[in-house]
Amino acid sequence: MRVPTMPTALIRSLPFDVGRRHRKGPRLCASFKQLVLLLALCGQVAVSGAAHAAAANDKSTAEAGSAAAPTAYELQLLYAGRTWIWKDGAAYFARDNRHLRAWTSGQNTATVAEGRWLVTKDGKMCMELAWRSKSYTGEPHRTCYSHRIQGRNIEQRKDPDGEWYGFKRSPEDPSDEYKKFEAGDTKGAQFEETRKLVDAKK
Repeated sequence: MRVPTMPTALIRSLPFDVGRRHRKGPRLCASFKQLVLLLALCGQVAVSGAAHAAAANDKSTAEAGSAAAPTAYELQLLYAGRTWIWKDGAAYFARDNRHLRAWTSGQNTATVAEGRWLVTKDGKMCMELAWRSKSYTGEPHRTCYSHRIQGRNIEQRKDPDGEWYGFKRSPEDPSDEYKKFEAGDTKGAQFEETRKLVDAKK
């Protein structure tokens, strides 16, 4: 830990005249007391700063320690048989064989993907999808989302280093990502339309 040093200008301002002639003892004594007092104040600032940093570190450690990962079964209940609505598409998490299909439809590009989804015991939901459009066919790619439980709330982030955000809170919040989930294959018709568009001969 770096202990704060006294500013040079402050030291120079002290009437500390050791070695000069014609200075009497009381003046020297008072100056020495001032110096000791300032050194003590610097020490208090250093100790206070260290204590504050330690308290902040303890708080973040406690918050991380209080979070628990949902089980694979709990995650399965959240996703299975539901459609996750995106800004320009959606993904359906089928119950049977964990089949997964998704589509997007931007201004100039329509894409579809098929694959599977899985959950892990450490709180991850992963999507393994191979995307394709009229102009390309991609290789299967895995995208994972981590989940953690904080109190009665479930948070989510995109791996490997996305920021945590509210996924499903109790009581519910309008900004929860889970508000974008619908029971059933609610966008199946749109998937089929996009698939036919992508697979149509040029």
